[in-house]
Amino acid sequence: MKNNTIIVALIVAAAFFTLGKFSSQYKLVKDGPGVQGTVDEIQPSQPQEAPPAPEVTYENVRPVDDSDHIRGNKNAKITLIEYSDTECPYCKKHHDTMLKIFENYSDQIAWVYRHYPLPFHQYAQKEAEATECVADLGGTEKFWTYLDAIYKETTSNDGLDPQRLAPLAAEIGLDASAIQDCIDSGKFAQNVADDLSGGQIAGVQGTPGTILITKDKEVELIGGALPYEQIEATLKKYL
Repeated sequence: MKNNTIIVALIVAAAFFTLGKFSSQYKLVKDGPGVQGTVDEIQPSQPQEAPPAPEVTYENVRPVDDSDHIRGNKNAKITLIEYSDTECPYCKKHHDTMLKIFENYSDQIAWVYRHYPLPFHQYAQKEAEATECVADLGGTEKFWTYLDAIYKETTSNDGLDPQRLAPLAAEIGLDASAIQDCIDSGKFAQNVADDLSGGQIAGVQGTPGTILITKDKEVELIGGALPYEQIEATLKKYL
């Protein structure tokens, strides 16, 4: 009986140690030929030798072009390319921080949003596709308005009900039926997948992952939902 008590105590202690690990970023890990998502503080994987992360360099990042969603000064010295997942609670927090950064530095930065839906978030892929449908039918301004609305309404624990995607678009002035038809068609599924693979090639390991690029081709990865002050300090290094 004494031995059983000791074993139970050790198991409980190990469980508390595991649950006590916190992170400001959701991460992907490789598992064979596919990519499996895991939150290391919630679902610790078995020990394995992780492949080396790609180096974040100017050459590894897909250049910003007309297909991108850009907020702010397109000719700014600094471009912030954010790879995010609308169902990720850290991305929700990061979005609020980025809104503050944009408010204070809108004339000095270009904010680019790209999709990085994690496979263990059941709604993230279709939410990303829905934002692309909104952009297709309403333009860049509607894209950002819709994205802001998704992050505002999404809860950190449950995500956004998929039935809300089309009505939410209607609330910003778009045709709900047209948006739903677009979502159901999967028209932009490949666009979202391309963003994800591009982010992995660029060296993004989890969400949110924001790549800072200057006109002089300097590059820095801002990993995770960092406090406003830290992101601002990073910006000031290059302004």
